[in-house]
Amino acid sequence: MSEKAERIKELVSILDEAARAYYSESREIMSDHEYDKLYDELSALEAETGIIFSGSPTQKVGYTISSQLEKEKHSQPMLSLNKTKDVGELALWLGEHEGILSWKLDGLTIALTYNEGLLVKAVTRGDGQTGEVVTEGAKTFENLPLSIPFKGELILRGEAVIQYSDFEKINAEIEDDESKYKNPRNLASGSVRQLDSSVTAGRHVRLYAFAMVSVKQISELLKREEQLIFLKEQGFDVVDYKKVDADGIKEAVHNFADTVGSTDLPSDGLVLIYDDIEYGESLGSTSKFPKDGIAFKWEDELAETTLSEIVWNASRTGLINPTAVFDPVEIEGSTVKRAFVHNVSILEELKLGIGDRIKVYKANMIIPQIAENLTKPGPVIPPESCPACGSETEIRVNINIKSLFCTNPACPAKQIKSFVNFVSKKGLNIEGLSESTLEKLIDIGFVREYADLFRLERFRDKIIEMEGFGEKSYDNLLASIDSARHTTRARFLTALGLPQMGEANAKLIAKAFGYDWEQMKTATIDKLVEIDGIGEVMAKAYTDWFADTTNREKLDRLMPFIKFADEKPHSGGALAGKIFVITGSLESWLNRDELKEAIEAAGGKVTGSVSEKTDYLINNDSTSGSAKNKKAKELDVQIITEEQINKMLTDHLSTIPDMNENIIEGLKIPLSECTPEKDVDW
Repeated sequence: MSEKAERIKELVSILDEAARAYYSESREIMSDHEYDKLYDELSALEAETGIIFSGSPTQKVGYTISSQLEKEKHSQPMLSLNKTKDVGELALWLGEHEGILSWKLDGLTIALTYNEGLLVKAVTRGDGQTGEVVTEGAKTFENLPLSIPFKGELILRGEAVIQYSDFEKINAEIEDDESKYKNPRNLASGSVRQLDSSVTAGRHVRLYAFAMVSVKQISELLKREEQLIFLKEQGFDVVDYKKVDADGIKEAVHNFADTVGSTDLPSDGLVLIYDDIEYGESLGSTSKFPKDGIAFKWEDELAETTLSEIVWNASRTGLINPTAVFDPVEIEGSTVKRAFVHNVSILEELKLGIGDRIKVYKANMIIPQIAENLTKPGPVIPPESCPACGSETEIRVNINIKSLFCTNPACPAKQIKSFVNFVSKKGLNIEGLSESTLEKLIDIGFVREYADLFRLERFRDKIIEMEGFGEKSYDNLLASIDSARHTTRARFLTALGLPQMGEANAKLIAKAFGYDWEQMKTATIDKLVEIDGIGEVMAKAYTDWFADTTNREKLDRLMPFIKFADEKPHSGGALAGKIFVITGSLESWLNRDELKEAIEAAGGKVTGSVSEKTDYLINNDSTSGSAKNKKAKELDVQIITEEQINKMLTDHLSTIPDMNENIIEGLKIPLSECTPEKDVDW
């Protein structure tokens, strides 16, 4: 049964990815025939096993919005476990009995009730006596079965968690640093308890079962391991565990510890529980703890070192955070040389000063923290000027917590998104400059405006020493920046990030002014609104941007580093008036965007769906059963191959004004074979 349950999960994942690619990204990763075949296999397995997951494409999940979460008393109290950090104490506690050692996952504990094979109730732990009903939210958990083969009443407990990888992706989408979630547990707790279950569905919550409370109609499950195996057969993911005795407990704990840094699931220790259920229950409980289980918390490995520096990093909200830098030490198998201090209050509480002897550790064996300051000469004074822009700083107090802020609304650290746009693929396309790398360069003051990106050689030695960098990474970055300085006027305009200035509008404006940069930057509102697609609001925002003194000064400092392509005004184009749709995989082009750019440069237009107005569907597999192929045949739209569109483009290469090396590469034309009139003069 467990093998079939795993196959069901695999099919749900494959079909979900295919559907997302088709409906959200306008691309196909499998034919309709392949999709239908896998769908039928999934349906058959669900019918055979009785296991159906919330993400299954066979289900139409409707989201609900509640006015409030109902409270419900637990049939059995959900007590906390007693704790220890001593492995020897675990062995003594276990004695001559066998136990189940598993992760103590760091999320939200939930009691789930199934009846007649269906999930009917989910209740949070709450205060241990009474919890909140979160049934509708639980139905959206990515790996939780809505239907199981067992038809009696089953009550189990599990931990609702969000993986580190999903946590980081969700946080990356939040611009305000102060609004970012502190840890996966907080995010999981808030996600599960949402009144709108569609919000829960978007948070990638997973549930890992760790115990059965009761199961009617089955009496032979007398061991914890037997119960976990039973739950796995019903389609549940169960917490990773190992059966142990007193002699093997130490080795088992060490084995779990070795994988802490590599597991994607948040945990804050281990749980040991007697395998013999009857024996464990016979021990009863105290007023606080059941006696059949005990929690193990990692013993913090402390290392003594010397504080060498406090680095202050500016964020996009203006918050300036202190980070302690110290002599490298080995902790939990890795080298640690810095720890986040969070705010000025903690800095003052620890009385951190340069040269202090401090003790550091890894919280939950993962996050470096300062445990103690052994010398305490007095705290470092927070900087009076922002490290990113040099403007005045101020300390603000919120709920008795002191934090340092930059007072400059135009601080580059607050404008990180504009830098991300500037280097993006649709902008100057500078490879190697991720958002995190940009933040580092801005935080330490190497980059304050766009022009600084072309002057990074001034900081070569320091950049090479940055975490994640080396000589090769630095050389690759500089080469990418040097290549990016050669660009078209439309790309450059897109990169500048004017209000409402997308790629399409930038191309319209560049073409309308004959690819003359001086005319483009001095354009008037009247001239701009004459361009089809440019309205008065956009025109005013455009002219206001170029009229701003600060923007003009920054642009003047940037222009010496930019080399525009020799673009020539043209009328029409080889593909003028033709409408194309691209589907399926490409062989000679880097991606669809590159082919789209070539078609548009030749006067054509690319849309996302086939209609009566479509002239050509580009698809290397004309026999595909895809929806776009079917639609094209229904409407008698001509289906052409990549080779055919390439021929259309190469036959009229001289008509393409925005020709660049990516387009030439897509057409597979060696640069040496381009005729002079077809070359682009950089």
